[in-house]
Formats: sequence, structure tokens, C-alpha cells
Amino acid sequence: MSSLEERDVGVVAAAPGSSSAGLGVVAVGAAAVEAVAAGVAAMQEEVGIRREGPEPDPDEPPKKRVKVPEGESGKLEERLYSVLCCTVCLDLPKASVYQCTNGHLMCAGCFIHLLADSRLKEEQATCPNCRCEISKNLCCRNLAVEKAVSELPTECTFCLKQFPRSSLERHQKEECQDRVTQCKYKRIGCPWQGPFHELPAHESECSHPTKTGTELMGILGEMDQNHRRDMQLYNSIFSLLCYEKIGFTEVQFRPYRTDDFITRLYYETPRFTVLNQTWVLKARVNDSERNPNLSCKRTLSFQLILKSKVNSALECSFLLLKGPYDDVRIKPVIHHHSFSNDANETEYVPLPISDSVECNKLLAAKNINLRLFIFQVQK
Repeated sequence: MSSLEERDVGVVAAAPGSSSAGLGVVAVGAAAVEAVAAGVAAMQEEVGIRREGPEPDPDEPPKKRVKVPEGESGKLEERLYSVLCCTVCLDLPKASVYQCTNGHLMCAGCFIHLLADSRLKEEQATCPNCRCEISKNLCCRNLAVEKAVSELPTECTFCLKQFPRSSLERHQKEECQDRVTQCKYKRIGCPWQGPFHELPAHESECSHPTKTGTELMGILGEMDQNHRRDMQLYNSIFSLLCYEKIGFTEVQFRPYRTDDFITRLYYETPRFTVLNQTWVLKARVNDSERNPNLSCKRTLSFQLILKSKVNSALECSFLLLKGPYDDVRIKPVIHHHSFSNDANETEYVPLPISDSVECNKLLAAKNINLRLFIFQVQK
């Protein structure tokens, strides 16, 4: 008999026998099922470990999001400060941000200053970091950095609270309760200055509204004197506009160099015709100072030169104003001179710009464009 038949006979023979045989068969089946289940569980566990790592402990409390300590955020701001600051003054830009061809950042003031220095030294302006050439044509504004800087927090100088740079100016001018303000009775001589939140209390106790007319007349006299000085300029301009012969033209100052051993920068316009006469304008920096690039304070002065010959003295008034497409701020000042063949040049007079920043704007430009007015005085 074969082994297969022996197994069949054994099973058949055991079937009608005692119940212990049936229990043995059931036990063998249950053991097989448990073994298969254990194998599947082991495979699933192995795959889970490979894909997701160890399973979390069910008794462990849920994890919370880790909070960044206050010191860490401060370090982040410091890192951004070092990344976004100007490479020249190492301060965060307050307005426009320019970058060289390699991406180094410069604030608008330093960028203009570099261009002005290169004009004074007759050199090509270069980036302080990588020494690549910079100019208004080669450099461009970085709007992303400008927006990022505007969102960085900064401290209010009055209340010492933190605000985004984009909203700091409005806060300091309109919202801050500690901003410095003046009494509304300043126009009648009240000298009080203090924080805005103390203003109502001061105005309710201010003594100036109760002053007598005699006391107020002295205060108003000083105010009238300042007002008269301002009105004198405007009245003079209106009087000049009534002259019969008035001429104006756009003038363009171009940079040149002297023939000295140490060359100096000066500006000169091409010849132009106004009032049937030929004229030239010249300008110099810091009154021809030897090294104006070493000075923080910079000024421009100019003179008007009559190039044509005249039969009699030509008495004129003249003034320079900003050109139609420039943003430089110039205060009008009227000058007078009597031109003749022997006195055909005026003295150098200051160009009435507000400060050195405006002067650097003019020096950084390729040319200086202004508008000249000449009024001929009738005899």
C-alpha cells in the first residue's frame, strides 16, 4: 500500500473513532491559520517600518508644534538685517534699493554718492564688494528687497514699540501718542513742545490765549518780519515778469577737466542765445576745492558770461531754476549784474540747492539740466 493510501486509511479510520482524532485535525488547522496570520503581520510591520518608520506609542500624548523662542526670532531679524543692508553704509535702505550686475545691494543715497565721487575723481564707479562697473544704465532697482525691507520691524523713536517699516512713518506722524507736537497757540508765541497725549491738558491751561493785545503785537511783529522776507522774493519775481524784454532757455551743464597737474572738475554749457545775445554758463564744485571728493559737504556755484560784444552796458537780472524733467530742489534767488565788454562775467554765486544730497544728485547725472531766466532792465 502506498503512503497516500496509508494517510487516507488513517484519516478514514480515525473518523468514526473517538473524538480525540477530530480535535487533532481542528488543532492542526488552527495552528496553520495562526502561522499565516503571524507571517502577514510580520510582513506588514516590516513594510510599515520601511515606509513610515516606527509606529507611535498609543499611550504617548499628541505632539504640539514647537514654538520658536523669542531669542530665535531676534536672531532671524539680525540675519535678514545683515543680508538686506546696504553694502556701503551697512544700514537698511529707507527708499529705493539698487543692485550691481552681481546682485550686491546699495541704498539710493550711497549709490548716488558713489556716482558723484567717480565724477569728481574722473574714474569709473565700481561696486564696493565685487568692483564691477556701476552706472544708472548698468544697475537696476531690486523691488523684492524693497518690499522685504518694508515689512521688517523697526522701533518707533517716540513710544519704542515695534512696527513694520512700511507703516512706521504714518504711525509717527498721526497715531503715536508719544510723538512730539506743538501747541495750537504757537502762532501767537507759545513755545511748548511735548508728547501728543499731554497736548489737551496743556492747551486747557495755556496762558497765551489770555495775553493782552500789547503782548501779542510783539510776537506778531516777528512773524510779520519773516513773512515779509518771503513775500519780497515773490514780489521781485512778479516785478521782473513785467519787464519788456524777458528771455529763458534750457541749459545743459557738461562736465570738463582743467589742464592742471591735479585736474579739477568743472561744468560748462554750450553757447546759447537769449535776448539776441550769446551767453555761456560755468559751474564749479566747492569753489574749486582741491579734493572735493574728500568733503562730506558739497556745493555748486555758477557764473554767467556774456560772449557777444555790446555797444553799451547791458543791465540784467537772472535766476536759475530746475529743469522740466529733474527732481532736484532749487530755491529761486535773483541776481543782478551790469554786463559790458570789460565786465562780461559775473562773480561765482551759489546754486541755491537745499543740501549736499541734492548736489550729489546733480553730480551723479550725466549732465545737469536747468532753466535760465534773464530779464533786461530798461533804462
